[in-house]
Amino acid sequence: MTSAPTTAPAETAPATAAHYRFAVLALGLGGFAIGTTEFVTMGLLPQIAGGVGISIPQAGHLISAYALGVVVGAPVIAIFGAKLPRRALLVGLMAAYAVFNVLSALAGSYGVLFVARFLDGLPHGAYFGVAALVAASMAAPEHRGRAVAGVMLGLSIANVVGVPAATWMGQQVGWRSAYLSTAALALVTAVLIVAYVPAVPGNPAATGRKEMLFFRNGQAMLTLLAGAVGFGGLFAVYSYIAPTVTEVGGLPDSAVPVFTAAFGVGMIAGTWLAGRLADWSVFRTLIWSGVLSGLVMLLVWALAPYGWWLLPAIFLVTAIGSVLVVNLQLRLMAVSGEAQTLGAAMNHASLNIANALGAWLGGLVIAAGHGYRAPALVGAALSVAGIAVLFWSAAVDRRDTAEA
Repeated sequence: MTSAPTTAPAETAPATAAHYRFAVLALGLGGFAIGTTEFVTMGLLPQIAGGVGISIPQAGHLISAYALGVVVGAPVIAIFGAKLPRRALLVGLMAAYAVFNVLSALAGSYGVLFVARFLDGLPHGAYFGVAALVAASMAAPEHRGRAVAGVMLGLSIANVVGVPAATWMGQQVGWRSAYLSTAALALVTAVLIVAYVPAVPGNPAATGRKEMLFFRNGQAMLTLLAGAVGFGGLFAVYSYIAPTVTEVGGLPDSAVPVFTAAFGVGMIAGTWLAGRLADWSVFRTLIWSGVLSGLVMLLVWALAPYGWWLLPAIFLVTAIGSVLVVNLQLRLMAVSGEAQTLGAAMNHASLNIANALGAWLGGLVIAAGHGYRAPALVGAALSVAGIAVLFWSAAVDRRDTAEA
């Protein structure tokens, strides 16, 4: 089984150790800000709905608006920003993120808030893509997986610290304060990037036409498909965790935050582990994480009626899923050819498609009368499908190598 190199060659010499740590910390803080504002909307839906005079289901569309912004913004910003110096692009993306969060906080109507959430999603994928490229360029070749994982760790920590804190603040002070706090985090990130991240040039040879060739890159498309399908299982389970815990597991509502916290802790553990495994082998890690993900989904199905016994399985769901996310990012960076910026950014567009796909399929089986355990079986099936796409990718790679 063959695969492309783990990452593209570094574009700058590795930074000194102290500089490197502060630089990755600055980039990771941006991930923390993004993760907090992305998921805090879910925890404040009743407050937001009351604040702009809409129903809770209508407020749920604000989550979809953000996800749509990610899917649209990732390719558009990557294509037009590929030539720009990467540190300057990161600062600009964080500044835009701050502005759109302020707009969300000031929105006086549902329409304005919907547009603001869409706009806020635009920088998401491009930021993570460019930040991953910059982090990899600073690290020694054997540590690039850990560097990218360091950036992604901010997103994971946000689910354990940032989202609960912003949710509590929004409940106590008002939902607008949550968006204002994430705007402040984005501005702090921009200052730290200027202070600690070294100047990394863009690709002076990049053109819109060259970047668009990414969409004709078979390996890149298969990697995106593997992410959109294989990662969907996590969202099939996560989207319905509350009724699974209470109605199937027989636990009180107060147990739900414990299970959501287990998701966040699993993300941190998985992201840390992903960097180490990536330094071993990106492609093999993708295969094994897909296999383990499918098995853990079956474990979730089996343990759901047994209350607290489900908790370790939920931890494993996101731990393994986070390993998949980081290594998909590295795989895309490896196979994107000249379209490095677009390839790195599209990972998060793919994952937001996975979000929509998993939640939709999980809802279908529940609506069909199969109960709240059924999404775990959907997740297992999606994991198998993701593995199949990866083997397809390996077969195409072997064929192309033989022809060459």
